Amino acid sequence: MNLYRLRFIAIATILALKSVHCFAYVAENVPSKIVVVTNHNNDIHVLDKKGLINLFMGKYSAFPNGEQATPIDVELDEKLKSQFYQALVGLPLARVNAYWSRLKFSGRVKPPAIEQTVNDVKRRLEDDESALAYIYESNVTDKMKVVYRFD
Repeated sequence: MNLYRLRFIAIATILALKSVHCFAYVAENVPSKIVVVTNHNNDIHVLDKKGLINLFMGKYSAFPNGEQATPIDVELDEKLKSQFYQALVGLPLARVNAYWSRLKFSGRVKPPAIEQTVNDVKRRLEDDESALAYIYESNVTDKMKVVYRFD
């Protein structure tokens, strides 16, 4: 009888550990929501989607209060960048890149500044009050202010 109880406990323990590992894997691979952030000292507290489109697509270069805005793209995280532009303007990244290629050729507007990684974006946001960037909500620090959340 003790052998059956020991075997049952061993099997139950193994199944429990596998379940925990499975749930941890799922939670780890579910991306958090994308948010738009700026330096915590920036006077802007909230932006609307139209304002973000105007800033990230080059129509405006200043926040609604008139202060200089520096939108930032994350170069090496193509998944994040693609998700952001799909949520922002409903276009795939290839179309957004084609849009910027045409505008850069005309020389009339300046595309968003480029940082290579999310960590580079974090450092830039800490140093530059005009910086405006998109990151996953899980990467927000106390030195950033969330000014827009995608649903």
